[in-house]
Amino acid sequence: MALPEATDTVRAVVEELERRNLSLACAESLTGGALTATFVAVPGVSAVLRGGVTTYATDAKASVLGVPADQLKETGPVDRDVAIQMARGACRLLTADVALATTGVAGPGPAEGREAGTVWVACAGGLGEEAELLHVAGSRAEVRQAAIDAAVQILARRLNLGA
Repeated sequence: MALPEATDTVRAVVEELERRNLSLACAESLTGGALTATFVAVPGVSAVLRGGVTTYATDAKASVLGVPADQLKETGPVDRDVAIQMARGACRLLTADVALATTGVAGPGPAEGREAGTVWVACAGGLGEEAELLHVAGSRAEVRQAAIDAAVQILARRLNLGA
């Protein structure tokens, strides 16, 4: 298994979080820990990274991250508000200043009433809240990588890094 490599943007995000004395957490579904692993690829990330939680099963999003069960029943897990609630839950659970979340359908086929490639990424915490909907064409790996890239970009924007 190839380990993720940190991009310049990921390094810049980690440096800026450290400069501002902010901590980071990740709440992941379709990315299965790969978003957290992308940050772990940066030497010295332990100064900012509190941890990551993978809640792949829908009920785990409720029981672990505190996403309201009625919300999940009503919208399913691939939803803007679910992504934001996941990020909020990671902030609470891991006592982090800011958190990123990913939820969606990596494919190859549809799931939870959503087409493959439908992804929500979100950021919550002390830098404010933002969510972005993606429609990614490509393989399962490409969908997952696009979710990681989009989550990193959201945080870079929240940090005013011009990304």
